[in-house]
Amino acid sequence: MTASKPLPASFDGELHPTVVMASMAGVAAAMLMASLDGTIVGTAMPRVIAELHGFEHYTAVTTIYLLASTTVVPIVGKLSDLYGRKLFLLAGVAIFVIGSALCGAATTMPQLVAFRGLQGIGGGFSQAMAFTTIADLFPPARRGRVSGIMGSVFGFSSVIGPAVGGYLTDGPGWRWCFYVNVPVGIAAFAILFFA
Repeated sequence: MTASKPLPASFDGELHPTVVMASMAGVAAAMLMASLDGTIVGTAMPRVIAELHGFEHYTAVTTIYLLASTTVVPIVGKLSDLYGRKLFLLAGVAIFVIGSALCGAATTMPQLVAFRGLQGIGGGFSQAMAFTTIADLFPPARRGRVSGIMGSVFGFSSVIGPAVGGYLTDGPGWRWCFYVNVPVGIAAFAILFFA
């Protein structure tokens, strides 16, 4: 029987608290962006359908996102065990931002469905890395508390998502339900890149 490659070392006490907190801020922003997206987009779908004409693709817009994000989680989780978390977290944020920009620019429902799939891949990367990053940054005694804080991001997004989606849809337009992710994602990427 061959020995498997060792997992990346967990918290060893060498990271400066500023680096840890900046990393967690970037991870939280990435999680918020990915989890908020579902509730924002759901609110905008009637306007999207009215403009892009494709009622038959209505459910596919949500389903493809969930399918793509769920599918990549175990794959990215294993790859990050082998090659490190930061690369995959940054890639996830970048893919999500690109997918968001393309969704906002979609001119047909099939395009929107395809771009939501790309966005879902990025969201899956981010979600897979969020909780595993906690183990890399915090000692076991603090992980439960930090996991609870990070988990509250999902709850927070469920509460504010419909209101944000309604505001964006009625204000600047449904495309901004996707474009809003671009500046947030760029900020999250920058924080994570330099942390």
